[in-house]
Amino acid sequence: MRKYIIKRLLWMIPVILGVTFLVFSILYFTPGDPAAIKLGADATPEKIQELREEWGLNDSFVVRFGKYCYNAFLKFDLGKSYFNNRSISQEIASRYPNTLIVAFLSVFLALLIGMPFGIMSAVNQYTWKDNVSMLFALLGVSMPSFWVGLMLSLLFALKLGWLPATGFAGPSYWVLPCVSIALAGAGNIARQTRSSMLEVIRQDYITTARAKGQTEGKVIYYHALKNALIPVITTAGSLLGIQLGGAVIAEAVFAVPGIGTYMVSAIKSRDYIAVQGSVLVIAITFSLLMLAVDILYAYIDPRIKSKYQSKKKEKHKVNVVGKEA
Repeated sequence: MRKYIIKRLLWMIPVILGVTFLVFSILYFTPGDPAAIKLGADATPEKIQELREEWGLNDSFVVRFGKYCYNAFLKFDLGKSYFNNRSISQEIASRYPNTLIVAFLSVFLALLIGMPFGIMSAVNQYTWKDNVSMLFALLGVSMPSFWVGLMLSLLFALKLGWLPATGFAGPSYWVLPCVSIALAGAGNIARQTRSSMLEVIRQDYITTARAKGQTEGKVIYYHALKNALIPVITTAGSLLGIQLGGAVIAEAVFAVPGIGTYMVSAIKSRDYIAVQGSVLVIAITFSLLMLAVDILYAYIDPRIKSKYQSKKKEKHKVNVVGKEA
Protein backbone atom coordinates (compact mmCIF):
# COMPACT_ATOMS: atom_id res chain seq x y z
CA MET A 1 0.00 0.00 0.00
CA ARG A 2 2.86 2.32 0.80
CA LYS A 3 4.45 1.73 -2.60
CA TYR A 4 1.13 2.47 -4.28
CA ILE A 5 0.85 5.81 -2.47
CA ILE A 6 4.43 6.73 -3.40
CA LYS A 7 3.77 5.74 -7.00
CA ARG A 8 0.65 7.92 -7.14
CA LEU A 9 2.53 10.86 -5.60
CA LEU A 10 5.23 10.52 -8.26
CA TRP A 11 2.57 10.42 -10.99
CA MET A 12 1.28 13.74 -9.66
CA ILE A 13 4.49 15.46 -10.79
CA PRO A 14 3.85 15.24 -14.57
CA VAL A 15 0.16 16.01 -14.00
CA ILE A 16 0.92 19.22 -12.11
CA LEU A 17 3.59 20.22 -14.63
CA GLY A 18 1.15 19.58 -17.48
CA VAL A 19 -1.55 21.72 -15.87
CA THR A 20 0.97 24.47 -15.19
CA PHE A 21 2.21 24.41 -18.79
CA LEU A 22 -1.32 24.44 -20.20
CA VAL A 23 -2.51 27.36 -18.06
CA PHE A 24 0.72 29.28 -18.62
CA SER A 25 0.41 28.79 -22.39
CA ILE A 26 -3.22 29.94 -22.48
CA LEU A 27 -2.49 33.07 -20.48
CA TYR A 28 0.69 33.77 -22.43
CA PHE A 29 -1.17 33.91 -25.74
CA THR A 30 -4.23 35.70 -24.32
CA PRO A 31 -4.58 39.25 -25.74
CA GLY A 32 -3.92 42.10 -23.35
CA ASP A 33 -0.84 43.68 -21.82
CA PRO A 34 -0.79 43.78 -17.99
CA ALA A 35 1.78 46.59 -18.04
CA ALA A 36 -0.38 48.79 -20.29
CA ILE A 37 -3.46 48.10 -18.16
CA LYS A 38 -1.52 48.88 -14.99
CA LEU A 39 -0.20 52.22 -16.23
CA GLY A 40 -3.40 53.32 -17.96
CA ALA A 41 -4.18 54.90 -21.31
CA ASP A 42 -1.93 57.94 -20.74
CA ALA A 43 1.25 55.90 -20.31
CA THR A 44 4.04 56.38 -22.82
CA PRO A 45 5.47 53.38 -24.73
CA GLU A 46 8.77 53.88 -22.90
CA LYS A 47 7.10 53.55 -19.50
CA ILE A 48 5.23 50.44 -20.65
CA GLN A 49 8.41 48.82 -21.93
CA GLU A 50 10.21 49.70 -18.70
CA LEU A 51 7.51 48.03 -16.61
CA ARG A 52 7.41 45.00 -18.91
CA GLU A 53 11.17 44.63 -18.46
CA GLU A 54 10.79 44.90 -14.69
CA TRP A 55 8.15 42.18 -14.63
CA GLY A 56 10.03 39.97 -17.07
CA LEU A 57 7.30 40.10 -19.70
CA ASN A 58 9.80 40.71 -22.51
CA ASP A 59 11.49 37.34 -21.95
CA SER A 60 10.74 34.41 -24.23
CA PHE A 61 8.07 31.84 -23.47
CA VAL A 62 10.59 29.19 -22.42
CA VAL A 63 12.48 31.55 -20.11
CA ARG A 64 9.33 32.83 -18.43
CA PHE A 65 7.92 29.33 -17.97
CA GLY A 66 11.21 28.05 -16.57
CA LYS A 67 11.46 30.91 -14.08
CA TYR A 68 7.88 30.41 -12.97
CA CYS A 69 8.34 26.65 -12.40
CA TYR A 70 11.60 27.24 -10.54
CA ASN A 71 10.06 29.78 -8.19
CA ALA A 72 6.80 27.86 -7.71
CA PHE A 73 8.09 24.32 -7.20
CA LEU A 74 11.55 24.86 -5.72
CA LYS A 75 11.15 28.12 -3.80
CA PHE A 76 7.37 27.79 -3.15
CA ASP A 77 6.94 31.37 -4.34
CA LEU A 78 3.98 32.06 -6.63
CA GLY A 79 5.14 35.61 -7.23
CA LYS A 80 3.54 38.97 -6.55
CA SER A 81 0.43 40.50 -8.04
CA TYR A 82 0.99 42.86 -10.94
CA PHE A 83 -1.48 45.40 -9.59
CA ASN A 84 -1.21 45.52 -5.80
CA ASN A 85 2.29 43.99 -5.39
CA ARG A 86 1.00 41.60 -2.73
CA SER A 87 2.28 38.07 -2.33
CA ILE A 88 0.02 35.68 -4.23
CA SER A 89 0.88 32.85 -1.83
CA GLN A 90 -0.34 34.91 1.13
CA GLU A 91 -3.48 36.03 -0.74
CA ILE A 92 -4.38 32.42 -1.61
CA ALA A 93 -3.55 31.19 1.91
CA SER A 94 -5.94 33.73 3.44
CA ARG A 95 -8.76 32.79 1.03
CA TYR A 96 -8.13 29.06 0.72
CA PRO A 97 -9.93 28.04 3.96
CA ASN A 98 -13.13 29.76 2.81
CA THR A 99 -13.12 27.87 -0.48
CA LEU A 100 -12.45 24.59 1.34
CA ILE A 101 -15.37 25.23 3.71
CA VAL A 102 -17.73 25.85 0.79
CA ALA A 103 -16.47 22.80 -1.14
CA PHE A 104 -16.51 20.31 1.76
CA LEU A 105 -19.85 21.44 3.18
CA SER A 106 -21.50 21.40 -0.24
CA VAL A 107 -20.28 17.84 -0.94
CA PHE A 108 -21.34 16.74 2.55
CA LEU A 109 -24.83 18.14 1.93
CA ALA A 110 -24.90 16.51 -1.50
CA LEU A 111 -24.14 13.11 0.07
CA LEU A 112 -26.59 13.72 2.90
CA ILE A 113 -29.39 14.52 0.45
CA GLY A 114 -28.49 12.45 -2.60
CA MET A 115 -27.68 9.06 -1.07
CA PRO A 116 -31.05 8.54 0.71
CA PHE A 117 -32.88 9.49 -2.48
CA GLY A 118 -30.73 7.09 -4.50
CA ILE A 119 -31.26 4.23 -2.05
CA MET A 120 -35.01 4.85 -1.91
CA SER A 121 -35.17 4.95 -5.69
CA ALA A 122 -33.27 1.67 -6.11
CA VAL A 123 -35.21 -0.22 -3.44
CA ASN A 124 -38.54 0.99 -4.86
CA GLN A 125 -37.71 0.70 -8.55
CA TYR A 126 -40.46 1.71 -11.01
CA THR A 127 -42.72 3.03 -8.24
CA TRP A 128 -43.81 6.58 -7.46
CA LYS A 129 -40.92 6.88 -4.98
CA ASP A 130 -38.48 6.06 -7.78
CA ASN A 131 -40.09 8.64 -10.05
CA VAL A 132 -40.04 11.36 -7.38
CA SER A 133 -36.40 10.67 -6.53
CA MET A 134 -35.27 10.78 -10.14
CA LEU A 135 -37.33 13.94 -10.75
CA PHE A 136 -35.48 15.57 -7.86
CA ALA A 137 -32.15 14.39 -9.29
CA LEU A 138 -33.04 15.73 -12.74
CA LEU A 139 -34.05 19.11 -11.33
CA GLY A 140 -30.88 19.32 -9.24
CA VAL A 141 -28.63 18.60 -12.22
CA SER A 142 -30.56 20.89 -14.57
CA MET A 143 -30.73 24.05 -12.45
CA PRO A 144 -27.63 26.29 -12.73
CA SER A 145 -25.95 26.96 -9.41
CA PHE A 146 -25.92 30.73 -9.90
CA TRP A 147 -29.70 30.76 -10.57
CA VAL A 148 -30.35 28.58 -7.50
CA GLY A 149 -28.16 30.90 -5.46
CA LEU A 150 -30.06 33.98 -6.61
CA MET A 151 -33.44 32.34 -5.89
CA LEU A 152 -32.34 31.23 -2.44
CA SER A 153 -30.98 34.70 -1.71
CA LEU A 154 -34.24 36.35 -2.80
CA LEU A 155 -36.33 33.99 -0.68
CA PHE A 156 -34.35 33.48 2.53
CA ALA A 157 -32.42 36.75 2.67
CA LEU A 158 -34.66 39.36 1.03
CA LYS A 159 -38.19 38.06 1.63
CA LEU A 160 -37.90 36.10 4.88
CA GLY A 161 -34.76 37.70 6.33
CA TRP A 162 -33.61 34.44 7.90
CA LEU A 163 -30.11 34.34 6.45
CA PRO A 164 -27.54 36.92 5.31
CA ALA A 165 -27.27 37.42 1.57
CA THR A 166 -23.54 38.15 1.32
CA GLY A 167 -20.36 37.70 3.30
CA PHE A 168 -18.70 34.82 5.07
CA ALA A 169 -18.43 35.85 8.70
CA GLY A 170 -19.92 32.76 10.35
CA PRO A 171 -21.94 29.55 9.94
CA SER A 172 -25.12 31.41 9.05
CA TYR A 173 -23.30 32.89 6.05
CA TRP A 174 -22.30 29.41 4.83
CA VAL A 175 -25.81 28.05 4.35
CA LEU A 176 -26.93 29.69 1.11
CA PRO A 177 -23.71 29.26 -0.96
CA CYS A 178 -23.27 25.65 0.19
CA VAL A 179 -26.89 24.69 -0.51
CA SER A 180 -26.86 26.35 -3.94
CA ILE A 181 -23.85 24.24 -4.96
CA ALA A 182 -24.98 21.08 -3.17
CA LEU A 183 -28.25 20.65 -5.08
CA ALA A 184 -26.53 19.84 -8.38
CA GLY A 185 -24.15 17.49 -6.62
CA ALA A 186 -27.03 15.80 -4.80
CA GLY A 187 -28.65 15.03 -8.15
CA ASN A 188 -25.48 13.36 -9.41
CA ILE A 189 -25.01 11.43 -6.16
CA ALA A 190 -28.63 10.22 -6.24
CA ARG A 191 -28.36 8.93 -9.80
CA GLN A 192 -25.03 7.22 -9.13
CA THR A 193 -26.29 5.65 -5.89
CA ARG A 194 -29.39 4.33 -7.63
CA SER A 195 -27.39 2.80 -10.48
CA SER A 196 -24.86 1.19 -8.16
CA MET A 197 -27.48 -0.11 -5.73
CA LEU A 198 -29.55 -1.65 -8.54
CA GLU A 199 -26.50 -3.57 -9.68
CA VAL A 200 -25.66 -4.79 -6.19
CA ILE A 201 -29.10 -5.82 -4.91
CA ARG A 202 -29.43 -8.28 -7.80
CA GLN A 203 -26.35 -10.22 -6.68
CA ASP A 204 -26.63 -13.74 -5.25
CA TYR A 205 -25.22 -12.85 -1.84
CA ILE A 206 -28.06 -10.35 -1.31
CA THR A 207 -30.59 -13.13 -2.05
CA THR A 208 -28.70 -15.40 0.37
CA ALA A 209 -28.76 -12.74 3.09
CA ARG A 210 -32.52 -12.39 2.72
CA ALA A 211 -32.94 -16.20 2.74
CA LYS A 212 -31.09 -16.38 6.06
CA GLY A 213 -33.79 -14.21 7.60
CA GLN A 214 -31.90 -10.95 7.98
CA THR A 215 -34.00 -7.81 8.13
CA GLU A 216 -34.44 -5.77 4.96
CA GLY A 217 -32.76 -2.77 6.57
CA LYS A 218 -29.66 -4.77 7.42
CA VAL A 219 -29.56 -6.29 3.94
CA ILE A 220 -29.79 -2.87 2.27
CA TYR A 221 -27.60 -0.75 4.53
CA TYR A 222 -25.01 -3.32 5.66
CA HIS A 223 -24.58 -5.73 2.76
CA ALA A 224 -25.74 -3.83 -0.33
CA LEU A 225 -24.79 -0.23 0.43
CA LYS A 226 -21.29 -1.07 1.60
CA ASN A 227 -20.51 -2.79 -1.69
CA ALA A 228 -22.20 -0.07 -3.74
CA LEU A 229 -20.16 2.76 -2.23
CA ILE A 230 -17.13 2.56 -4.55
CA PRO A 231 -18.74 4.41 -7.51
CA VAL A 232 -20.43 6.83 -5.11
CA ILE A 233 -17.10 7.68 -3.44
CA THR A 234 -15.54 8.22 -6.85
CA THR A 235 -18.35 10.61 -7.76
CA ALA A 236 -18.08 12.42 -4.41
CA GLY A 237 -14.30 12.75 -4.71
CA SER A 238 -14.53 14.12 -8.23
CA LEU A 239 -17.33 16.43 -7.14
CA LEU A 240 -15.22 17.77 -4.29
CA GLY A 241 -12.38 18.55 -6.67
CA ILE A 242 -14.76 20.20 -9.12
CA GLN A 243 -16.30 22.31 -6.35
CA LEU A 244 -12.92 23.84 -5.57
CA GLY A 245 -13.00 25.46 -8.99
CA GLY A 246 -16.75 25.48 -9.45
CA ALA A 247 -17.31 27.52 -6.32
CA VAL A 248 -16.33 30.56 -8.38
CA ILE A 249 -19.96 31.25 -9.29
CA ALA A 250 -21.29 30.82 -5.76
CA GLU A 251 -18.51 32.96 -4.34
CA ALA A 252 -19.31 35.68 -6.86
CA VAL A 253 -23.05 35.57 -6.13
CA PHE A 254 -22.68 35.61 -2.34
CA ALA A 255 -19.47 37.72 -2.19
CA VAL A 256 -17.49 34.98 -0.48
CA PRO A 257 -13.81 35.97 -0.09
CA GLY A 258 -12.41 32.75 -1.57
CA ILE A 259 -10.12 31.69 -4.39
CA GLY A 260 -13.01 31.98 -6.84
CA THR A 261 -13.54 35.70 -6.34
CA TYR A 262 -9.78 36.19 -6.32
CA MET A 263 -9.49 34.48 -9.72
CA VAL A 264 -12.38 36.47 -11.19
CA SER A 265 -10.85 39.80 -10.14
CA ALA A 266 -7.44 38.66 -11.42
CA ILE A 267 -8.89 37.70 -14.81
CA LYS A 268 -10.67 41.05 -15.14
CA SER A 269 -7.48 42.98 -14.42
CA ARG A 270 -5.26 40.70 -16.57
CA ASP A 271 -3.30 39.71 -13.45
CA TYR A 272 -2.10 36.52 -15.14
CA ILE A 273 0.35 35.47 -12.48
CA ALA A 274 -2.42 35.46 -9.86
CA VAL A 275 -4.58 33.28 -12.11
CA GLN A 276 -1.70 30.84 -12.61
CA GLY A 277 -1.09 30.53 -8.88
CA SER A 278 -4.77 29.94 -8.12
CA VAL A 279 -5.15 27.26 -10.78
CA LEU A 280 -1.95 25.56 -9.62
CA VAL A 281 -3.18 25.36 -6.01
CA ILE A 282 -6.55 23.96 -7.13
CA ALA A 283 -4.84 21.37 -9.36
CA ILE A 284 -2.60 20.16 -6.54
CA THR A 285 -5.55 19.96 -4.16
CA PHE A 286 -7.60 18.02 -6.71
CA SER A 287 -4.76 15.51 -7.24
CA LEU A 288 -4.39 14.96 -3.50
CA LEU A 289 -8.15 14.45 -3.15
CA MET A 290 -8.11 11.79 -5.88
CA LEU A 291 -5.24 10.05 -4.07
CA ALA A 292 -7.23 10.13 -0.82
CA VAL A 293 -10.25 8.62 -2.62
CA ASP A 294 -8.12 5.76 -3.99
CA ILE A 295 -6.71 5.04 -0.52
CA LEU A 296 -10.22 5.11 0.93
CA TYR A 297 -11.22 2.32 -1.46
CA ALA A 298 -9.04 -0.14 0.43
CA TYR A 299 -10.85 0.55 3.71
CA ILE A 300 -14.32 0.19 2.20
CA ASP A 301 -13.86 -2.72 -0.22
CA PRO A 302 -12.10 -5.72 1.43
CA ARG A 303 -11.24 -7.13 -2.02
CA ILE A 304 -8.90 -4.22 -2.75
CA LYS A 305 -7.24 -4.48 0.65
CA SER A 306 -6.73 -8.24 0.29
CA LYS A 307 -5.21 -7.65 -3.15
CA TYR A 308 -2.41 -5.55 -1.68
CA GLN A 309 -1.95 -7.96 1.22
CA SER A 310 -1.76 -10.97 -1.10
CA LYS A 311 0.91 -9.28 -3.23
CA LYS A 312 2.93 -8.56 -0.11
CA LYS A 313 2.60 -12.17 1.09
CA GLU A 314 3.60 -13.55 -2.30
CA LYS A 315 6.69 -11.37 -2.38
CA HIS A 316 7.62 -12.44 1.14
CA LYS A 317 7.10 -16.07 0.20
CA VAL A 318 9.37 -15.76 -2.83
CA ASN A 319 12.10 -14.17 -0.71
CA VAL A 320 11.87 -16.95 1.86
CA VAL A 321 12.05 -19.67 -0.80
CA GLY A 322 14.99 -17.91 -2.41
CA LYS A 323 16.89 -17.80 0.86
CA GLU A 324 16.20 -21.47 1.58
CA ALA A 325 17.38 -22.44 -1.87
